Amino acid sequence: MAEPGPKIAAPACAPRLESLGLRLDRPLVIVDVDEVLGLFMRGFGAFLERRGYEFRVDRFALFQNIYRPGAVEHLDLDEGRRLYDDFFRTGCGEIEPAPGAVDALRRLGRRAEILILSNAPAEAERLRAAWLKRHGLPEALILNVGPKGPVTAALVAQTTARSAFVDDLLPNLDSVAEHAPQTATFQHVADERLRPLAPRSDRHPRIDDWAELAAAIESAISQRRVG
Repeated sequence: MAEPGPKIAAPACAPRLESLGLRLDRPLVIVDVDEVLGLFMRGFGAFLERRGYEFRVDRFALFQNIYRPGAVEHLDLDEGRRLYDDFFRTGCGEIEPAPGAVDALRRLGRRAEILILSNAPAEAERLRAAWLKRHGLPEALILNVGPKGPVTAALVAQTTARSAFVDDLLPNLDSVAEHAPQTATFQHVADERLRPLAPRSDRHPRIDDWAELAAAIESAISQRRVG
């Protein structure tokens, strides 16, 4: 008999945390996957190279970094989108974990509930869930579309303890700060090539080392919740 798969929620909903096997009386840490838990750009770049394209990380962008070999102009955006969708259908389970991420989440999991919140196409559900399981990462997974503030607010409203949120993208961090202001927000950019290119904001501490980030999250969720 096959082992039961990870607990997964539908994209546009905020499920009951109990349905994901998470307790309501412990802190909740919500974590992104791509360029936070996993080295997405490296995995996507390898995927593109196998298909005869070049992936040049020269800006904090995605489709604008895809080129035909030797080309000066980047690939048409619609074609880049098709490659992106194909990657999530077939290749997103092949990315490597970000350095230190697995150990950091194990450390945080001793005192908090961990929920993975990923903006990815629905086709990625099976591969993304299997990737989490294979690397020993928390298996409570929600695939989301669009800004992450509304779903985060609905999730943390269920807890009686503190909460934290980690993402690489400022729009998602700003969305959470707007909709769930009681949640501590942290920015993390896993790929060293992206770090000097990634926008940052004083609203969200930027910590690119997972050991340091885990310590900062532990400090945030240890504070007494107000209200």
